[in-house]
Amino acid sequence: MCRTVELRQAVLARNDDGARELRARLAARGTAVVNLLSSPGSGKTALLEAELGLARERGVPVAALTADLATENDAVRLARSGAPVKQVLTDGLCHLETDMLRAHLAGWLPAETRLLFVENVGNLVCPASYDLGESLRVVLASVTEGEDKPLKYPTAFGLANLVLVTKADLAAAAEFDEAAFLASVARVNPGVEVVFTSARRGQGVGALLERALAVLDGAEVHRPVMAGTRAAGHAHEHVHGPAKGHDDDHGHDHEHDHEHEGHSGHAHAHPHASVVEGP
Repeated sequence: MCRTVELRQAVLARNDDGARELRARLAARGTAVVNLLSSPGSGKTALLEAELGLARERGVPVAALTADLATENDAVRLARSGAPVKQVLTDGLCHLETDMLRAHLAGWLPAETRLLFVENVGNLVCPASYDLGESLRVVLASVTEGEDKPLKYPTAFGLANLVLVTKADLAAAAEFDEAAFLASVARVNPGVEVVFTSARRGQGVGALLERALAVLDGAEVHRPVMAGTRAAGHAHEHVHGPAKGHDDDHGHDHEHDHEHEGHSGHAHAHPHASVVEGP
């Protein structure tokens, strides 16, 4: 057990170093990364497609990299926006890491890109521990997932700079308790902004783009309280801007679990990617 913890800390420390380097390199060229985390089926892709389309209409140079265990379905949907899109198939790995992201950006990311949206693997556990060099970390939850989602996955929600509630048009049908959800968010991440959205109805569409552009232009982001604490199993913190690391959840909400010990030295199979052209 001690060896597993030590290996995990080493892997995360290496990832954090790479994240700081990638963040600085992208900032130097005027690009900011937005890391999107959620459970499978939250409506993350639908909302991102709408945001990309709006960015294109406004003339904002954007791109998207989407990760999944299998299929290129999400990339095909996102490419309908006309933005440059790349699909990363993780071959069973339930999260992205900085080295993976950097490798897939090399030779692909258009030089004029101002915002790179990274749609992480649908999972609220493993991705929460990995800084990707993002300037804005966004966690999404749909009204159909329950008001206590933030309490079940406190690391994911506790490290968010912004929380988006999706499928708000279904709130009444799902008997969603908005007050209870907001109270749950406040318990794990006091002061974080929560925006209600519906990609189908257009509610809240544009809020993500506006927040991301503001950060790119130097606006301060919400600093999670959890980012300044030392959580179990980790001896580093996570802060966007000059970011450091993450802590970890102990729940399970992903399609494929793995042993972090096996990631020491990145012994897992390398994910592959494909570029999906827009219309």
